[in-house]
Amino acid sequence: MQNTYAITMPPLLQAVTIGAHQALIIDDFLESPDTLRQLASRSEFETYPGYTERKGYPGIRAQAPANYSSTITEFLEPLIKSHFGVPEQLALRKSVCAFSLTTMMAEELGPLQRTPHFDASTPHHMAVLLYLCNERHGGTGFYRHKSTGIQQITASNREHYLDVYYEEINAQRPAQRYFDGSSEHFEFLGMIPAKYNRLVVYQGSLLHTACINPSISINSDAKTGRLTVNTFYDF
Repeated sequence: MQNTYAITMPPLLQAVTIGAHQALIIDDFLESPDTLRQLASRSEFETYPGYTERKGYPGIRAQAPANYSSTITEFLEPLIKSHFGVPEQLALRKSVCAFSLTTMMAEELGPLQRTPHFDASTPHHMAVLLYLCNERHGGTGFYRHKSTGIQQITASNREHYLDVYYEEINAQRPAQRYFDGSSEHFEFLGMIPAKYNRLVVYQGSLLHTACINPSISINSDAKTGRLTVNTFYDF
């Protein structure tokens, strides 16, 4: 039986360096990405955890198909282990694989949503993002915290980083906008642009943001909004 979510072979894999770290990009990832986007347009979305508290992802999600999740996991596990130096014996743990749409207006964002963030401080936490929107919707930006020099949050620097970070945002609230570029406290290191059917893999411990185009990306319509499929792994 044909796999609805077959991966284009051979994969168009490229490694990009951002600051002191690397990310992977695979363009034209799925053979039939329109199938996935059409499914998203028929899905029922709900707000992400923390939405009403103005924390976490500022948008809505719907569960992605299990066979998409299993297909990419089988493909990505050996690739991630070899490229990011994950010990072969470590077992993979996967979170919910979800369609995501950015829906919160910039004036509604909480302070923590207006700065770069990290997903986890564990050494082998990986974020996987499939863009089902075009380059007009921005991309994923990466940053270095200026006063500490930190780009990647680890178990050894997490407490120090958070102490300084909270001291800074409590002293001066971040601008009421979706973060991109540099600021007084964060240096912009580079962006991976959105591109339809582009898969991006990076360490969730890196300081990053979704770079948003407010004029078109604050949109709950899967056909026209900033639609991505988000998957997280840890080992």
